[in-house]
Amino acid sequence: MPRTFVIGDIHGAFKALEQLLDRLDPRRDDSFIFLGDYVDGWSESREVIEYLLNLENSYECVFIKGNHDCWCEDWLSGKGSSQAWIQHGGISTTLSYGRQGPRDKKKHLDFFQRLLPYYEQDKQRLFMHAGFTAMSGPKYEAFSETFYWDRTLWELALALDDRIPRYSLSYPQRLLMYEEMYIGHTPTTNFEIDIPMHKANVYNMDTGAGFSGKLTAMDVESKTIIQSDTVQTLYPDERGRNKD
Repeated sequence: MPRTFVIGDIHGAFKALEQLLDRLDPRRDDSFIFLGDYVDGWSESREVIEYLLNLENSYECVFIKGNHDCWCEDWLSGKGSSQAWIQHGGISTTLSYGRQGPRDKKKHLDFFQRLLPYYEQDKQRLFMHAGFTAMSGPKYEAFSETFYWDRTLWELALALDDRIPRYSLSYPQRLLMYEEMYIGHTPTTNFEIDIPMHKANVYNMDTGAGFSGKLTAMDVESKTIIQSDTVQTLYPDERGRNKD
């Protein structure tokens, strides 16, 4: 049977991405859903994008936009680099692209400009980078930035009392819209966990690849988890997004 893999935040870790795909050993009819934040952190952001562009020539791929991708898109389009971006991994990305000419940048800018804010699979699964706040669903979200920055969906799932039944009037409406929701953005390593976290019907796939964790893929049907090595061991002479 064809498999669909959802993959969390990469943050410039090309070596981890290559290792992870090798371990997945994909079949011709498999597909991939990437949850965003492809850049910023480790030194090979440009290589990550180039790899993904080649991957979609052989497999069905869905690419979702993260907040770091928004920053990188602005920089590639000539809008400059914000101080926030520089402080959160942007320097490594500019250095990565600094080795290439303008044609390479244009091809990658086209990639960032076509990233999706979210993706629905059969109306049963939702994939996005961060979250949404609209009580009627993501297509009614007033501000697109919410898809890349929101943490309240994950906080809501974490805080939900497991004793509240889904049919209760007090059960959160946002958590009733889909059978499953997959997000990134908030590293599970913040909770001292290096595998995906599952709370209510939300799966957090950001397992800290930009920091001290691993890059993770999950088969959405079987929930099988496949991971890279700890990314720091693949870049022993770099800090990634770690502060010290």
